[in-house]
Amino acid sequence: MAEAKMYVTSDELKTHNKSGDLWISIQGKVYDVSDWMKTHPGGDLPLLNLAGQDVTDAYIALHPPTAWQHLDKFFNGYYLKDYTVSNVSKDYRKLYSEFNKMGLFEKKGHGVMISMLFITMLFSVCVYGVLCSESCFVHLVCGGLMGFLWIQSGWLGHDSGHYQIMSDRKSNRFTQILTGNCLAGISIGWWKRNHTAHHIAVNSLEYDPDLQHMPVFVVSSKFFDSITSKYYGRKLNFDSLTRLLVSYQHLTYYPVMCVARLNLFAQSFVLLLSNKQVPKRGEELFGLLVFWIWYPLLVSCLPNWGERVMFVLASFSVTGIQHVQFTLNHFSSSVYVGEPRGNDWFEKQTNGTLNITCSEFMDWFHGGLQFQIEHHLFPRLPRCHLRKISPFVKDLCKKHGLPYDSASFYKANEMTIATLRVAALQARDLTKPVPKNLVWEAVNHPG
Repeated sequence: MAEAKMYVTSDELKTHNKSGDLWISIQGKVYDVSDWMKTHPGGDLPLLNLAGQDVTDAYIALHPPTAWQHLDKFFNGYYLKDYTVSNVSKDYRKLYSEFNKMGLFEKKGHGVMISMLFITMLFSVCVYGVLCSESCFVHLVCGGLMGFLWIQSGWLGHDSGHYQIMSDRKSNRFTQILTGNCLAGISIGWWKRNHTAHHIAVNSLEYDPDLQHMPVFVVSSKFFDSITSKYYGRKLNFDSLTRLLVSYQHLTYYPVMCVARLNLFAQSFVLLLSNKQVPKRGEELFGLLVFWIWYPLLVSCLPNWGERVMFVLASFSVTGIQHVQFTLNHFSSSVYVGEPRGNDWFEKQTNGTLNITCSEFMDWFHGGLQFQIEHHLFPRLPRCHLRKISPFVKDLCKKHGLPYDSASFYKANEMTIATLRVAALQARDLTKPVPKNLVWEAVNHPG
């Protein structure tokens, strides 16, 4: 006689929501992943952020089919008694299944090799121009091309963090370290930790690190309450200095984007030198060491300090375009306060995301971010298929009355600046005082 199934309710499941006692549900089966959190390839944050919930849609979106075979060893014998599936989730899973049957997740096209050849060509031209030309203009152009190289390597790093862009795991890992750490100076480990947290909790002011840019930017007046970042594990204080900077954020947005690379450099080292879990930390640090040898060495080959500064500013400014692209997709979209939930995956991804309308010819420029809604719903899908699946996603949004927002690149910039301006003007409201400092009083004193 078969053993009777054991059940837990959703309320009971929610009590197992912390480190050391962490349960999740996938398709109604309950798994104890307390120990798995320490070695989870995606890091501990995705599990902690969705702990004590049914996470079926998020699991489907972020894991390859081969991951399902590993679930049974975490099954604790319980089933979710009140497990239900919404109509939106049913249609989402059906659409995922159709794309999987079509083999779209495995058909990666030839874009990766073309990109790598293009990056190699750009690197060669930059090195040749610096070493073999005495022209200041050539050096300026080479600095710009270096920034463009970083953009292209960034797209490859982004893709390789979501799915295997090479033929096997070892070559995929090599490509990640090469394009991210060695060529761009950004830790792929930091990027995966940050970006996975973003996907799980898109546009949650407390959980999404891609919205937590205080004291420089805020996208919502809710930040004025000094909310606590669950990603950084600290309070984001809206103090007088932050108020000053935020009050002019719509004016400083583009200048800051020109040097935003510095933040990524710093965040990479902060993570790698911390006690947080980082797979293959030694490889990551070695890759960054390679970058901080070749890039300063190349810059030092320029004839004078004026041209060296010019080269660095040109490379940073051009790659600043990519930092603008990162923000356009989310800064002007809906935000919320609170933890992400596993049962509204489709709704949260569509509400918090903006697509960029462009011709097919410009797909190379946006690196897949022009179909950010599709990417957030199917992050493992190679970007060469995003345009193809767009009509299906749009139809599904229309069927369930969900937003499918898109705007031109120019309009998206306008929307982002408008969002920043609204928050800036709200920050100037002196009826909501914060502890002042002399800088704030000097800039804002009447008369």
